[in-house]
Amino acid sequence: MISAAPTGKEKWKWLGPAFIWMLSAAGSGELLFTPRIASQYGYTLIWALLLAVAMKWFINREIGRYTVCTGAAFFRGLASLQNKRWMLWLIIVPQLVVAVATVAGLAGAAATAIIVLIDIPLWIPVVVLTIATAMIIVLGGFKTVEKVTTVLAILISLSVLSAALATGPDTGKMINGLVPAIPAGLQTGEVLPWLGFMLAGAAGLMWFSYWTAARGYGAASLKRVQPVNPAELSKDDQNKLKGWIRHMTFANSLAVAGALVIAFAFLVLGTELLQPRGLVPEENRVAEVLGQLLGGIWGTIGFWFMIGAVFITFTSTMLSDQDGFGRMFTDGTAILASNNKRQNSWLKNTRLLNKIYVTGLLTFCPIVIYLTAGNPVGLLKLAGVIEAAHIPVVTGSILYLNKKTLPKNLQPSTFSLASTIIAGLFFAVFAIAYILQRTGLIGG
Repeated sequence: MISAAPTGKEKWKWLGPAFIWMLSAAGSGELLFTPRIASQYGYTLIWALLLAVAMKWFINREIGRYTVCTGAAFFRGLASLQNKRWMLWLIIVPQLVVAVATVAGLAGAAATAIIVLIDIPLWIPVVVLTIATAMIIVLGGFKTVEKVTTVLAILISLSVLSAALATGPDTGKMINGLVPAIPAGLQTGEVLPWLGFMLAGAAGLMWFSYWTAARGYGAASLKRVQPVNPAELSKDDQNKLKGWIRHMTFANSLAVAGALVIAFAFLVLGTELLQPRGLVPEENRVAEVLGQLLGGIWGTIGFWFMIGAVFITFTSTMLSDQDGFGRMFTDGTAILASNNKRQNSWLKNTRLLNKIYVTGLLTFCPIVIYLTAGNPVGLLKLAGVIEAAHIPVVTGSILYLNKKTLPKNLQPSTFSLASTIIAGLFFAVFAIAYILQRTGLIGG
């Protein structure tokens, strides 16, 4: 029997997945790309920011809907569809590239905070940080670090918000930025990674299903290995699932609203403090330039506080990504190997698989890529472009999954369905524009 959704004060005890998702969004999307966009385009793309946030709210809600109603994470759902395992490959393969590029880029960005203090080659702290974060995960210390960085992330977010208010932003230009317009010389190669990582990329959206399942939302409280068939549940249990969908929607809304406030604060700081000075966070000057966001308000203390914030935020995001991608690839591999008739196949050993992914794919490969290519911003831009282009694939997959598995009374309304389809198309349009611009078919 499914328990009733929390009400009243109890709701606040069930918001863990929302806060984890919100704080994980403070990495590359908000801290790096939002100030970059602000320093180049000011407030002219506020409309795109708000649209991207609204679109991801709808997508995240549909991913959460599936997990609430079946108790299964996104990957398990795709695997349950007969003759549709190719959809799982369509999700996993691009994310392999995203994972390596993201960890390498985050390590490079975090290391720029260290070289502000110590004059050493950037590759040294990159290698040390990547190995150190992987060891924390493999040795099981991630949960302790996560608790500490969560508190620090809240402190950093509040500081950035108060600093943004202290700048006295130009409200007139903000209002003008609400009107959809394409600024002159817009480079989709800059905007697409920003939109892709804003709040969460395709991978982060999928992780929401893992966190809601782990917390025991709806049918996940039954703790079944295979997805629950909600059509076989009693009417009473189905009504309880509706209550859980409402609670998940509440949690999702809080997470999106909180992440939007943080993103908007960075947009204000970037526009008011970086754009007038022509400063853009890039390559080995990421931390140094971002330090001006608070340094321009609170002087030397603000500058060094922001240097610390850059290091903490990018490092904690590395931890989250190595852990999240490791779990996702482990789960995906175990599912794809489930047809293997050999009972002792090492591909079914999830603990071993997780260690291989964390130490190999998410540690060794990022180090090699960084030493070969360098350019932390460039690596994160590559990952962001793939994430944005991959969002329509995730959107189509979750809508198909919900259509096939959920009874009519638990499926999204016509408005929600249409809005989610539009959300997928929104990111598809930017991805197509990027491809056309890169191939020279449209101008910059």
